[in-house]
Amino acid sequence: MRPFVLLVLALLAACGQTTAETASADKRIAITYDDAPLPDGPHLTGAERGAALIEALAAAESGPVAVFVTTDGLADEPDGRERIEAYAAAGHLIANHSHTHPHLSEMTADAYLANLDEAERQLAGFENRRPWFRFPYLDEGGQDRAKRDAVRAGLAERGLMSGYVTVDTYDWHVQSRWDEAARAGRQADLDALREVYVAMVLDAAEHYDALSRARLGRAPAQVLLLHENDLAALFAGDMIAALRDAGWQIVSPDEAFADEIAENLPDGLFSGMGRVSALAFEAGARGDELGHWSVDADAIDARLEKAEAFSD
Repeated sequence: MRPFVLLVLALLAACGQTTAETASADKRIAITYDDAPLPDGPHLTGAERGAALIEALAAAESGPVAVFVTTDGLADEPDGRERIEAYAAAGHLIANHSHTHPHLSEMTADAYLANLDEAERQLAGFENRRPWFRFPYLDEGGQDRAKRDAVRAGLAERGLMSGYVTVDTYDWHVQSRWDEAARAGRQADLDALREVYVAMVLDAAEHYDALSRARLGRAPAQVLLLHENDLAALFAGDMIAALRDAGWQIVSPDEAFADEIAENLPDGLFSGMGRVSALAFEAGARGDELGHWSVDADAIDARLEKAEAFSD
C-alpha cells in the first residue's frame, strides 16, 4: 500500500466518531460533491480517493450525500463507472452535472441541453439516481436572461430540478494550491491544510445562514458545495464534526431539496455564489454582506500562508 494511503487511513481513524451533537433544529445542511469522477492526482488515485471518501463519510455517520457526476469521466477515468457505482452502493445519491462540464454562457441553450441529455443517458441504470441537475461553474447563462430561461424551461420539460447551492466554497482552489505545491516538490502540513479547509466550510455555512436570516427572513436547509477531491477524502470527518459542534444537523440532500427555497427561482441574473446569495442580492444585499473569504482566492491564499501549509 502506498505510504500516503496509509497516512489517509490513519487520519480517518483519528477523526473517528464525532463529539456529542448540539444541532439546532433550524441549522440544517446537506453535503454535495461535484465533478465526480475526478482524475488521479499527485496525492491519491481516483480509486483511492473514492474509497477513502466513502470510509470517511461512513465513520462520521453522515447519511447520504449527493454526488453530481460529470459523465465523460465514466469512460475517461480507469475506475470512473466503478467509483460512481461504489458511491451509490454506499447509499449516496447520484445526480447530473452535465457530460463535459461546459459554461452555459459560452454555448447555445440547445447545445447545453443536448449535453445534459447525454449525461442523463449515461447515468441511466445507476442506483440512487435523483432528477437533479447542477449547473457547472454555477453558470446559468451570465447576463443572457433568454438563454437562462430557455434552459430552465428545458429542465422542467425533462422533469429535472436545479440542484442549486446555498453554501459556496472554493475548496477547489485549496486543492489546486496543494497540487501545485506537490508538483514543485514542496511539503504540505496536513494539519494546517485541515485547519484551513474545515474553517472555510464552517465559516461559509455560518455566513450564508446569517445572510439567509437577514435577507430572506428564514433559515432554509442549506446545500453545501464541495468537490470530489483529495481534501474531501481526508477531511470529511473533521468537517462534519466541526459542523455538528457548531450546532449544525447534517441532513439528506432529499430533505434539503424539499425546502421551499427550491421553488424560489431568482428573477435576477446574479447567481455566482448560489441560491441564497442570488435571493439576498434581489433583496438589496451588496458588497461585503454578500462576499466571504470562502469564495475569495486571495483570501484563501492568505489563510494558507498564515497557517504555513506549505514549505520547501
